[in-house]
Amino acid sequence: MRTTSVRLPEEYMEEIEEVCKLEGIDKGAMLRKLIDVALNEYRIKRALEQYREGKMSLWKAACVAKVTYREALEELKKRNIPFQYGKEDLEMDI
Repeated sequence: MRTTSVRLPEEYMEEIEEVCKLEGIDKGAMLRKLIDVALNEYRIKRALEQYREGKMSLWKAACVAKVTYREALEELKKRNIPFQYGKEDLEMDI
């Protein structure tokens, strides 16, 4: 593991300390948890944007987002992104 430093607004630190007390974990563990959640969300959002723009297939977007194909389908539903399945896709599947 590597160490880094970052400047955060006082209100962030107060909120992080509050959540640490509720969760019963130290600040380092909480920050790692928050960063993990944010990175996962970022990967999914970015990959699905690429899918919506037709720049990649849903299968590729799922791989980029590091989720299963089924999870990617669920994310489409949650985010109101239409499933793109054209005539060419159907022909390839048949």
